[in-house]
Amino acid sequence: MNSNHSPSIQHDYTVILLAKTITAHHIERVKAELEHAGLIVNQQQTETIERHGLLSVLRIDVTSSRSSPTELGIISLALADQYELDVFIQPQVQRNISHGLICFDMDSTLIGQEVIDELAKEAGIGEQVAEITERAMQGELDFQQSFRARVALLKGLDANVLAKIADRLTINEGAQHLITTLKAQGFHTAIFSGGFQYFAEFLQKKLGIDEVHANTLDIQNGVVTGEVVGQIVDAERKAELLNTLATRLNLTLEQTITVGDGANDLPMLSAAGIGVAYHAKPLVRSQAQYAISHVGLDGVLALVLNEF
Repeated sequence: MNSNHSPSIQHDYTVILLAKTITAHHIERVKAELEHAGLIVNQQQTETIERHGLLSVLRIDVTSSRSSPTELGIISLALADQYELDVFIQPQVQRNISHGLICFDMDSTLIGQEVIDELAKEAGIGEQVAEITERAMQGELDFQQSFRARVALLKGLDANVLAKIADRLTINEGAQHLITTLKAQGFHTAIFSGGFQYFAEFLQKKLGIDEVHANTLDIQNGVVTGEVVGQIVDAERKAELLNTLATRLNLTLEQTITVGDGANDLPMLSAAGIGVAYHAKPLVRSQAQYAISHVGLDGVLALVLNEF
């Protein structure tokens, strides 16, 4: 036997398609693209489109010698962009893991806003701060430096505007269903935010989140001072919090799920067993294990539960 031609090891995957509507055309074209990419589609399976609330879900079992998450991620994103649906290529061994912790970024993940930009609008410097925020989330600026610079511009703002802003925050599609469903399954839920504790606690009450970790905006005599109190929750701190919380709950990192959209979420997305980029910046979307760009946050459930 020639040892130089040993057979490739085959790995089992489930390809998950998510969209508001999945058509027969989607199924036919995606299967053809998967086979073109070298994945072997199980032709004996019965393909059933499931409806879960606003979501249509289809699972296709495949085998492949490709085991590189990067390679599989490229295939997933290409299919997602071409057919305007979300595609996960999930190792079947991952589906057998008992997950117990899910941690969310807040701004532009659980909610549709960046709260520091909303504060800046109230201070009359919205465009100036929004530009810095966007560059930081794209990974072009150091988060801590840009964060301190933005907060400093808020000096003198009346703290009464925090409640006004909280009342106009919009919860992203599928967030409540995702959190309620996973909590019913025994999951611990947390927010790790580079935003502010006031708004994280507001969402904690609204969504039923177990715990929150965010930045404390310094307020003296009812006025924002332009400073933050304590350690800044940046990318490294989020990853550190994930480790600490998993240990406290007697979970391995493999049993954790993280969801975020910005560059400062990448360390926690890569550290978790399941890392999901939600309607994320291009850099984050390309580097995360999974990406949701077309459906709501409840699409995360397809990675964890067979029925939701």
